[in-house]
Amino acid sequence: MSTFSSVSVLSCSPAGGGAPPVRPDGVASSGSSASAPGPTDPPAPPDAPDRAFAALAERFLKGYLAREPVASTEAGEHAHDARWPDRSEEGEAEARRFYVGVLDELGKIPTSALDPQGRVDHAMLQNQLRYALFAIDELREAEESPLYYTRLVGDGLDPLVTRSFGTPLSRARSLVGRLEGIPAIVAVAKKRLRRPPRLHTETAVVQNRGLVSLCRGDVLAPYGKLPDAALVSELAAASERAAKALEDFQAFLEKDLLPRSDGEIRLGRARFEKKLRFYLDDDVDVDALAKGARALLERTQAEMVETSKELWPTLFPKRKLPTTTTLVDRKALVREVLAALGDDHPTNESIVAEARELLQKATVFVRERDLVRMPEEACQVIEMPEYRRGVAVAYCDASGPLEPRAETFYAIAPTPNDWDDKRRLSFYREYNRSMLADLTVHEAMPGHFLQLMHNNRFPSKLRAVFSSGPFVEGWAVYSEWVMAKHGFGGPKVRIQREKMVLRLAVNALLDHGVHAGAMTEAEGLALMTNEAFQEEGEAVGKWKRARLTSAQLTTYYYGFTEMMKLRAENEGAPGFTERTFHDKVLSFGSPSMRHLRALVRP
Repeated sequence: MSTFSSVSVLSCSPAGGGAPPVRPDGVASSGSSASAPGPTDPPAPPDAPDRAFAALAERFLKGYLAREPVASTEAGEHAHDARWPDRSEEGEAEARRFYVGVLDELGKIPTSALDPQGRVDHAMLQNQLRYALFAIDELREAEESPLYYTRLVGDGLDPLVTRSFGTPLSRARSLVGRLEGIPAIVAVAKKRLRRPPRLHTETAVVQNRGLVSLCRGDVLAPYGKLPDAALVSELAAASERAAKALEDFQAFLEKDLLPRSDGEIRLGRARFEKKLRFYLDDDVDVDALAKGARALLERTQAEMVETSKELWPTLFPKRKLPTTTTLVDRKALVREVLAALGDDHPTNESIVAEARELLQKATVFVRERDLVRMPEEACQVIEMPEYRRGVAVAYCDASGPLEPRAETFYAIAPTPNDWDDKRRLSFYREYNRSMLADLTVHEAMPGHFLQLMHNNRFPSKLRAVFSSGPFVEGWAVYSEWVMAKHGFGGPKVRIQREKMVLRLAVNALLDHGVHAGAMTEAEGLALMTNEAFQEEGEAVGKWKRARLTSAQLTTYYYGFTEMMKLRAENEGAPGFTERTFHDKVLSFGSPSMRHLRALVRP
């Protein structure tokens, strides 16, 4: 999946009760935290625990969104669109106090007295808060990674440039505020950053250069023809000041931070284990997960051999099927079939139209087979913005659960303008027409788009805002399996789905090998190219991602395998139908998989 919220974890900046005051630089400052009931309160009625938790959840969420303006914008609450969160040491200290206070309040609410959905939300909030404390105390990304800041700026500007909530005038005014606040973020970053890993700084150098270009280019594009000439002028001036602040940051990154960027890039086994358990919201054995991923890899390789045999007469009608006696023979067969499918690929000129047609076909396919309740909202296929290209060919950008008007983009990427013909061809051979069909299933129908529209209808705002990444990813990969099972795209799409399963298994192995072990680059590249049939360029990019991130790469494997276990448990129950099962799975928002197991128990 390439949605922009892969796992919902609390940002490590203040969250408190009520809207905080705003400093002149546009950064949110500290405010009061929630208070516990006093000793003179009257006796609680029987439903007091449910009402107490609902009140705490509402108060926390309101305060969190006020203190986290970027997360608020992404969630669809636009009261804070002109501001940035406070990433200073003072802001972080206040955040820690607040999280500890909320955890204390949660501990006073007896979970056994809550209704089933309340118990799930209580547990998920507790996990989020504990992760936030772990991030402050042990991960310390505000000090250890400049990507913490470049990603914040990018995430804060992007929705005000690409989305259409509110009005153009309201978004432009908010954008002015965000741009004016960038110098304060740069000042905090320069003060806090210490000795990050070199790759983090090198990547931030590239990202920040793109942010400078964004401030001087695309950030102004949607607003150049506004009727308010004064506002257009103000926006242009603010964007120039932001660009200059980011240029100052660029000089800092290159001349000051890069020479001292000698930090350890591996998380280490103990911290990786803690972080992964928070991400998955489950008490997992990290070694058992890696062992399971290796077994899934081997099973799927065997499935690909059988699918390749099925495809061979169609792809090579004049050639005899090669022998498959040895493992080398079987891998060679799969490679040749995948290479032939790579010959049938879209182009920069055709890819958006082809994706639009595939979405229509997938929608008809799901509806005719009555696989799941269809969303009423529309999914728009758009051309991916230039500054987001070059990583994946597609992503799903869905409006937040608090957005009054749902808006989902299935973005498709022509290659970046500066790519040469050879690189462009390699990209499209990987993301060929069969793979594009599978990606359309994953990102849109019945994958992320459909699931997120169901998620937004669940009444718990807390669960919607802090949705489980493993659930979101697990559903999308599971939906690929369902569509292939029913024959969408035939064996050509099925083998691409199988290749994607290899990829998610390898993702988990890379995650474990890099951060809980001592996997080398040669070992990582060999795993991807020899075992998962990835192109060298793609493998190099994934090796970089595995070192820049931790825990997130495992969510695909864990979510998919847990979803398949859940299906197997329910499939044997009397009266099982796919439609009923799917609707039930999607009816609880996006809970952690361990909670989903209890909610969907046959």
